[in-house]
Amino acid sequence: MSKIELRAATADDIPAIVDVTQAAFAEYASWLTPPSSVGGETPAKVREKLAAGHGVLALDGGQVVGSVYYAPEHDYIYLGRLAVLPAHRGRGIGAALVAEVERQARALGIARVRLGVRVALPRLRARYERLGYRVYEQRSHAGFAEPTYLMMEKVLW
Repeated sequence: MSKIELRAATADDIPAIVDVTQAAFAEYASWLTPPSSVGGETPAKVREKLAAGHGVLALDGGQVVGSVYYAPEHDYIYLGRLAVLPAHRGRGIGAALVAEVERQARALGIARVRLGVRVALPRLRARYERLGYRVYEQRSHAGFAEPTYLMMEKVLW
């Protein structure tokens, strides 16, 4: 197993980000309600996200195996679209990507990182809780009376 390298994403990485994100979220496609918007992720949408924020890639031997997006939002950093290829999970790649976003938040003088996780994915919620994130709000997608996702936050200092 080689060492994972993290680096900032560039416009040249957009096709790889789309591929990794779609592959990582594919397992949820048939059973998340409402369906994830990741299936409609396009190079144009990723370009917009990178223009509004930043991306970080995880590489193994030069191959992109994970990615995450983050953007400053008022007094916090929003972390989104954390994706690790299924064959590379369980190696701490997701945690390393989250830690890099937290490092960037600290460098910007921003004390909080927030993210959303689906209620239907309790394993992911538990993983973020192990990284120090706590639920601060339940939200519902349009047309749903019950909560469909949770907003989580970590206070860095």
